[in-house]
Amino acid sequence: MHRIALALCAGFLGLQSVAAFATPSVVRQYTDWIVFTEDIGGERLCYAATQATDKAPRSADHGDVWFYVSNWQSGKARNQPSLKVGYELRGDLPGKARIGRSDWTLFGVGREAFAQDSDDAPLVRQLKRGSELRVEATSARNTRVTYHFSLSGSSAAIDRAASACR
Repeated sequence: MHRIALALCAGFLGLQSVAAFATPSVVRQYTDWIVFTEDIGGERLCYAATQATDKAPRSADHGDVWFYVSNWQSGKARNQPSLKVGYELRGDLPGKARIGRSDWTLFGVGREAFAQDSDDAPLVRQLKRGSELRVEATSARNTRVTYHFSLSGSSAAIDRAASACR
Protein backbone atom coordinates (compact mmCIF):
# COMPACT_ATOMS: atom_id res chain seq x y z
CA MET A 1 0.00 0.00 0.00
CA HIS A 2 2.87 2.37 0.86
CA ARG A 3 4.33 1.74 -2.62
CA ILE A 4 1.08 2.59 -4.39
CA ALA A 5 0.88 5.87 -2.48
CA LEU A 6 4.47 6.67 -3.53
CA ALA A 7 3.64 5.85 -7.14
CA LEU A 8 0.59 8.09 -7.06
CA CYS A 9 2.66 10.89 -5.55
CA ALA A 10 5.31 10.40 -8.22
CA GLY A 11 2.60 10.53 -10.87
CA PHE A 12 1.30 13.76 -9.38
CA LEU A 13 4.81 15.19 -9.32
CA GLY A 14 5.14 14.19 -12.96
CA LEU A 15 2.32 16.62 -13.74
CA GLN A 16 4.23 19.49 -12.14
CA SER A 17 6.48 21.85 -14.05
CA VAL A 18 9.22 20.06 -15.95
CA ALA A 19 11.58 22.88 -14.92
CA ALA A 20 11.49 21.55 -11.34
CA PHE A 21 13.16 18.32 -12.42
CA ALA A 22 16.77 17.82 -13.41
CA THR A 23 17.86 15.47 -16.13
CA PRO A 24 19.19 12.19 -14.72
CA SER A 25 22.97 12.03 -14.45
CA VAL A 26 24.80 8.84 -15.34
CA VAL A 27 27.10 7.81 -12.49
CA ARG A 28 28.53 4.69 -14.11
CA GLN A 29 27.65 1.74 -16.33
CA TYR A 30 28.16 -1.83 -15.12
CA THR A 31 27.85 -4.12 -18.16
CA ASP A 32 24.07 -4.02 -18.91
CA TRP A 33 23.06 -1.85 -15.93
CA ILE A 34 23.45 1.92 -15.53
CA VAL A 35 23.50 3.88 -12.27
CA PHE A 36 21.74 7.26 -12.35
CA THR A 37 21.17 10.09 -9.88
CA GLU A 38 18.47 12.70 -10.20
CA ASP A 39 17.34 15.61 -8.05
CA ILE A 40 13.56 15.85 -7.91
CA GLY A 41 11.95 18.67 -5.99
CA GLY A 42 15.07 19.12 -3.86
CA GLU A 43 15.37 15.42 -3.12
CA ARG A 44 17.98 13.02 -4.49
CA LEU A 45 16.92 9.80 -6.22
CA CYS A 46 19.56 7.16 -7.05
CA TYR A 47 18.79 4.12 -9.15
CA ALA A 48 20.25 1.23 -11.08
CA ALA A 49 18.40 0.45 -14.29
CA THR A 50 18.52 -1.80 -17.32
CA GLN A 51 16.56 -1.81 -20.56
CA ALA A 52 14.64 -4.82 -21.82
CA THR A 53 16.73 -7.00 -24.14
CA ASP A 54 13.63 -8.61 -25.64
CA LYS A 55 10.00 -7.47 -25.89
CA ALA A 56 7.00 -9.57 -26.89
CA PRO A 57 4.75 -9.44 -28.74
CA ARG A 58 6.91 -7.72 -31.35
CA SER A 59 3.82 -6.16 -32.94
CA ALA A 60 3.00 -4.11 -29.80
CA ASP A 61 4.18 -0.54 -29.20
CA HIS A 62 6.00 -1.02 -25.89
CA GLY A 63 7.76 2.34 -25.73
CA ASP A 64 10.79 2.43 -23.42
CA VAL A 65 10.88 -0.54 -21.05
CA TRP A 66 13.21 -0.45 -18.05
CA PHE A 67 13.65 -2.34 -14.81
CA TYR A 68 14.82 -0.21 -11.88
CA VAL A 69 16.08 -0.60 -8.34
CA SER A 70 15.58 2.81 -6.70
CA ASN A 71 16.71 4.59 -3.54
CA TRP A 72 15.58 7.95 -2.19
CA GLN A 73 18.20 9.73 -0.12
CA SER A 74 15.44 10.66 2.36
CA GLY A 75 14.77 6.95 2.95
CA LYS A 76 11.29 6.95 1.34
CA ALA A 77 12.45 3.90 -0.58
CA ARG A 78 15.51 1.65 -0.28
CA ASN A 79 16.33 -0.91 -2.96
CA GLN A 80 12.83 -0.72 -4.42
CA PRO A 81 12.49 -2.77 -7.62
CA SER A 82 10.06 -1.64 -10.31
CA LEU A 83 9.14 -2.06 -13.95
CA LYS A 84 8.56 1.07 -16.05
CA VAL A 85 6.91 0.86 -19.46
CA GLY A 86 5.69 3.23 -22.17
CA TYR A 87 1.97 2.49 -21.76
CA GLU A 88 -0.66 2.03 -19.03
CA LEU A 89 -0.69 -1.28 -17.16
CA ARG A 90 -3.79 -3.00 -15.86
CA GLY A 91 -3.94 -2.40 -12.14
CA ASP A 92 -6.46 -5.18 -11.52
CA LEU A 93 -4.41 -7.95 -13.15
CA PRO A 94 -1.03 -8.51 -11.46
CA GLY A 95 2.09 -9.27 -13.46
CA LYS A 96 4.99 -11.52 -12.56
CA ALA A 97 8.76 -11.20 -12.25
CA ARG A 98 10.77 -14.42 -12.55
CA ILE A 99 14.45 -15.14 -11.98
CA GLY A 100 15.37 -18.80 -12.30
CA ARG A 101 12.76 -20.77 -10.37
CA SER A 102 11.75 -17.85 -8.12
CA ASP A 103 8.90 -15.51 -8.95
CA TRP A 104 7.16 -12.48 -7.46
CA THR A 105 3.85 -10.77 -8.16
CA LEU A 106 4.03 -7.24 -9.59
CA PHE A 107 1.18 -4.76 -9.21
CA GLY A 108 0.60 -2.19 -11.94
CA VAL A 109 0.09 1.49 -11.11
CA GLY A 110 -0.12 3.58 -14.27
CA ARG A 111 3.07 2.94 -16.26
CA GLU A 112 4.89 1.21 -13.40
CA ALA A 113 4.68 -2.11 -11.59
CA PHE A 114 5.93 -2.87 -8.08
CA ALA A 115 6.37 -5.96 -5.90
CA GLN A 116 4.91 -6.19 -2.40
CA ASP A 117 7.12 -4.38 0.13
CA SER A 118 7.92 -7.72 1.78
CA ASP A 119 9.16 -9.09 -1.58
CA ASP A 120 11.61 -6.26 -2.30
CA ALA A 121 14.61 -7.72 -0.45
CA PRO A 122 14.29 -11.28 -1.83
CA LEU A 123 13.71 -9.96 -5.36
CA VAL A 124 16.74 -7.65 -5.16
CA ARG A 125 18.88 -10.52 -3.79
CA GLN A 126 17.97 -12.63 -6.83
CA LEU A 127 18.49 -9.69 -9.21
CA LYS A 128 22.06 -9.53 -7.90
CA ARG A 129 22.62 -13.31 -8.20
CA GLY A 130 20.72 -14.29 -11.34
CA SER A 131 21.51 -14.03 -15.03
CA GLU A 132 18.14 -13.08 -16.51
CA LEU A 133 14.91 -11.47 -15.33
CA ARG A 134 11.66 -12.26 -17.13
CA VAL A 135 8.62 -10.05 -16.54
CA GLU A 136 5.06 -10.71 -17.67
CA ALA A 137 2.33 -8.07 -17.49
CA THR A 138 -0.93 -6.97 -19.11
CA SER A 139 -1.52 -3.58 -20.69
CA ALA A 140 -4.66 -1.53 -20.11
CA ARG A 141 -5.62 -2.64 -23.66
CA ASN A 142 -5.42 -6.30 -22.51
CA THR A 143 -2.21 -7.08 -24.41
CA ARG A 144 -0.15 -9.73 -22.63
CA VAL A 145 3.49 -8.66 -22.75
CA THR A 146 6.74 -10.37 -21.82
CA TYR A 147 10.12 -8.75 -21.26
CA HIS A 148 13.59 -10.14 -20.72
CA PHE A 149 16.33 -8.20 -18.92
CA SER A 150 20.01 -9.08 -18.59
CA LEU A 151 21.25 -9.13 -15.00
CA SER A 152 24.90 -8.81 -16.04
CA GLY A 153 26.36 -6.01 -13.89
CA SER A 154 23.27 -5.78 -11.69
CA SER A 155 24.98 -6.53 -8.37
CA ALA A 156 27.60 -3.78 -8.69
CA ALA A 157 25.06 -1.31 -10.09
CA ILE A 158 22.47 -1.93 -7.35
CA ASP A 159 25.13 -1.57 -4.65
CA ARG A 160 26.49 1.64 -6.21
CA ALA A 161 23.01 3.20 -6.50
CA ALA A 162 22.31 2.40 -2.84
CA SER A 163 25.60 3.92 -1.68
CA ALA A 164 25.07 7.04 -3.81
CA CYS A 165 21.95 7.89 -1.79
CA ARG A 166 23.22 7.30 1.75
